[in-house]
Amino acid sequence: REFYMRISNTANAVEPSLTRKLFNMAKEYNDVIDLTLGDPDIPPSQKIRSAACEAIMQGKTRYSANAGLPQLREAIANNFKNEYGIKIEPLNNVIVTVGGMEALFLSLACLIDNDDEVIIIAPYYVNYKQMVSMCSGVPVVVNTREENEFAVSTEMLEKVITDRTKAIIINTPCNPTGALLGKESLEAIASLAKKYDFAVISDEVYRCLIYDDAKHQSIVNLPDMLERTVVVDSFSKRFAMTGYRVGYAIAPADFTAAMIKLQENVAACAALPSQYAGIEAFESCVNDTFIKDEFQNRRDYLYNAINNIKGLSCIKPAATFYLFVNIKETGLDALTFAYKLLEQQHVAVVPGVAYGEEYKDYVRIAYTMKIDVLREAINKIEQFVSNLDK
Repeated sequence: REFYMRISNTANAVEPSLTRKLFNMAKEYNDVIDLTLGDPDIPPSQKIRSAACEAIMQGKTRYSANAGLPQLREAIANNFKNEYGIKIEPLNNVIVTVGGMEALFLSLACLIDNDDEVIIIAPYYVNYKQMVSMCSGVPVVVNTREENEFAVSTEMLEKVITDRTKAIIINTPCNPTGALLGKESLEAIASLAKKYDFAVISDEVYRCLIYDDAKHQSIVNLPDMLERTVVVDSFSKRFAMTGYRVGYAIAPADFTAAMIKLQENVAACAALPSQYAGIEAFESCVNDTFIKDEFQNRRDYLYNAINNIKGLSCIKPAATFYLFVNIKETGLDALTFAYKLLEQQHVAVVPGVAYGEEYKDYVRIAYTMKIDVLREAINKIEQFVSNLDK
């Protein structure tokens, strides 16, 4: 009889994200304006590109240590000291990973066993829930509200903590809302983590894209939190190096060692030319502002334009390159809005339910294209919304 290769329950349970679904659907149109993925159109600095090319031409294309090049880990540690005011040991507390996503996955794989619970604050980055499930954990979602600026409180979190709670994932600045966790929220999370003895995974990959007078605050700067926190960061957003696939995690020494053991069996190491590009990024581009300045200009345009369309509104994001747009007044749910907008106007956005089941009144727009393209997208969105009343 014909052999049937059985697919595991874990693999069957994983579903492609709506972000990727809309991205793939958008490819069916040759004139689409794709505002789905958080993939900047801005190229990295020429110095970064040259460093990657030179590494290839010099034959630096083999394996590195599983944890990454010592020079890169030292650069990460030095940057952490400069920006967080905390001294860490590069060979004990830093692991270089294949993007920030692998750092997240390795962190969860080292933290949770079967049926352990991980708290996730919604709206959340689409992969958090599925990563927890892939590691045999149970995602526990806490929904925040726009009227409270998507802030989370002690009361909201304490309601869901159980004796199975092993960790909380926090994302500040937040994808998709662009909101920052303020000091009060961070102190609440830190207090609960210590009270109930669970870990914190702090995803801070957008901390370099903060606008106006807003400031990034990290939970590791609160008392006794460095020892129970994994900080996840990436070169993707800060240096526009998405395709280079290089990120990192900073954690206590024993936890970093566990992540390195898993790294050996998952990906061996991050690509060597990308690691050399990362070294150059920290050496010569860490103070560059051209990426942030460009996204701030786009944010300002798009925020005003969206709020001038009858039936749409959004709060002004303090960071990232996303708008989380409230579409409730259009009378359409997020899925219908996104599918119809793509079909009728060839503009692709992501339904809010990708970031939590309760966000059916929202869509996410990534402003990762030039303002003239965003202007065209706004014209099409405005035409789409105005035609709903006809």
